[in-house]
Amino acid sequence: MADRDDVCVLLPAYNEAETIESVVRGFRDQGFDNVLVIDGGSTDGTRDLAAEAGARIAKQRGSGKGQAVREAVSRHVDAEFVLMADADETYRPDEADRMLEPLFEGRAEHVIGNRFADMQPGAMTRLNQVGNKIINWSFSVIHGHYLTDILSGYRAFTRESFERLALSSEGFGIETEMAVECVKHGVRTEVVPITYEPRPDESETNLRPFRDGGTIIVTLYRMAKTNNPLFYFGSVGFGTIGVGVALGAFVVYDWVVNSISHEVIAMVGGVAIILGIQLLMFGVLSDMIVTVNREQTRRLEDIAHRLGGQQPPSAGVETDDSVENASAEDDAETAVSARDRQG
Repeated sequence: MADRDDVCVLLPAYNEAETIESVVRGFRDQGFDNVLVIDGGSTDGTRDLAAEAGARIAKQRGSGKGQAVREAVSRHVDAEFVLMADADETYRPDEADRMLEPLFEGRAEHVIGNRFADMQPGAMTRLNQVGNKIINWSFSVIHGHYLTDILSGYRAFTRESFERLALSSEGFGIETEMAVECVKHGVRTEVVPITYEPRPDESETNLRPFRDGGTIIVTLYRMAKTNNPLFYFGSVGFGTIGVGVALGAFVVYDWVVNSISHEVIAMVGGVAIILGIQLLMFGVLSDMIVTVNREQTRRLEDIAHRLGGQQPPSAGVETDDSVENASAEDDAETAVSARDRQG
């Protein structure tokens, strides 16, 4: 049975001198000896304070939270499980067991802490709350899953599942990218309620709502190209068709009412409609290819797990029945072969 010794607490930090010491001590008081602070070049003594509190320190080679998380897991984490939190005292170390329970029990490979379950007064501005709801709604529409709070920085995941994700985000888009990749690769994900605390008055946030929010929306839409191509190309196709129809309606109206013809505009409108239809067709074909590729990938992963003597990760799918049927067929073939040899 897994326990705290199998967990690395990962704390990305940048100029968090006001809070880093109490956060590190909080997790150590909960029994986590392996606390890693990946520092993005702080100039306020964050690294020294974290080390004094008992954390391992790794100095980030690049910049941005996304790059910090990817670098930390790939270069500095050897534990089977990773518990990731922000270093600003907004997440409670005493809720770590709640985050890790689905991993320890094998129910999930990735856990997201839902901040909206118990958000304390002043923890998030009204603007940020609205922005979060828009982003979560957009995620559910674009990627077909509602994970309640995809921007939450309180995460727990297995290192193996993290290595399956193709992550490239440099900044705050890392949480969004992780959520999309979990859906894309079928990583079992669970959402658990957590408490979200306000930042201390002396601590300044590194988040820029409009800039980072825009980046997250663009990331959601960009990643739909490989995760939900029907939405990606379909939205562009419908938009293009809409432009063509609008131009065509203007040409017809001006010709009927004013007897004025617009041959060039009519041609542009017709081309736009044809292009939009082609994009829709391309989206349908791409979606079929993605579906087939996912099925083939799942089958290959099942085969790899069987050869390794492990249980396939996609519990509840038809793989269990197929394994039993395959075993029964193999036993039957073995019995027939034995009778033939005896005969």
